[in-house]
Amino acid sequence: MDASRPVLTSASITRSSVPDQVFARLREAILTGAYRPGERLPPQRALAGDLGVNMSSVREALGRLEQLRLIEVRHGDGTRVLDWRRSGGLEALVLGAGAAGIGGADAALIGDLFEARRLLLVEAARLAAERHNPEQAAALVELAEAVASAADDSTALLADWAFMAALVEAAQNVVFQLILNSVRELYLPHAEAFAPLVAQRGELAELYRRAAVAVSDGDGDGAASAIGALADAQAALMLA
Repeated sequence: MDASRPVLTSASITRSSVPDQVFARLREAILTGAYRPGERLPPQRALAGDLGVNMSSVREALGRLEQLRLIEVRHGDGTRVLDWRRSGGLEALVLGAGAAGIGGADAALIGDLFEARRLLLVEAARLAAERHNPEQAAALVELAEAVASAADDSTALLADWAFMAALVEAAQNVVFQLILNSVRELYLPHAEAFAPLVAQRGELAELYRRAAVAVSDGDGDGAASAIGALADAQAALMLA
């Protein structure tokens, strides 16, 4: 065995959903730099041996990694690791932030994530004020109150996510919606790591209300201003 390459042990691989676990193990190794961009992955047989799984599980996992553009299969040159920051889509960003857990993710990556979050939500709020229907406006008002009155952080986090999702839906922009769908795959499995977003919900409650009312009134600038202030405050809490 080549002593210079990472060894993926089979200790925690179980028989249930084996391809999913192989995919997760290889994905984490790539995103955390155990396998570097440009590096050739071991042959499938070697990977199967390291992990104690069959070849078909490895092939399926590699296929999924290729779809995410984390690897590239080069005929005659094996399988090479790609630089996911250059080749990947939004899914790669989400996986990159989630691979080591939110708390252990690269600070610059988390900063970029919240910068993009602010830009998305501000423009969504502006569009929602122009395009919403009465039911969507009423839902935003109710969700703003749900965040403010939440009894604990877990309930508040779910209400915060529902508020932002309703805001994006009211914007009626399908690309914004698809972006949010991808971010959900990071947010919901790691919700507890985002507790700072709602840690000061009593102080931030008025910003949720202002945004909801501005959308209802068709005030795009007011909605964007309130959401921008809310996003800035939440980003500061997370990055602190």
